[in-house]
Amino acid sequence: QLQASGGGVVQDGGSLRLSCSASGRTFSNYAMGWFRQAPGKERELVAAISRSGSSTYYADSMSGRFIIARDNAKNTVDLQMHNLKPEDTAVYYCAAKRNSYNVNYYYRAVYQYDYWGQGTQVTVSS
Repeated sequence: QLQASGGGVVQDGGSLRLSCSASGRTFSNYAMGWFRQAPGKERELVAAISRSGSSTYYADSMSGRFIIARDNAKNTVDLQMHNLKPEDTAVYYCAAKRNSYNVNYYYRAVYQYDYWGQGTQVTVSS
């Protein structure tokens, strides 16, 4: 089970930190990702991280503003977001992909993920 939290309303240029807490499975066996979906748009990848946390990926529009990090001891994956813009407004989801083979691999496609959290709303006002 994945539980996302930390969303809210923030002004243009502000910051937020999202957190995803996992339970029920061995967290370190899963690569993780943060996705978002705005009204009328498809779900898109924001950032992804490998099982070990050593490899990360950011979508182009988020690179340099967002940071993904995980704590395998606490079963959490966070998304720190800086310099938020109105176009970042969306529901943000965390997702987990079981990977038994490579601790340094991340996944970028929606269809590759096995489990999803319930989503948390982020609204950036101009």
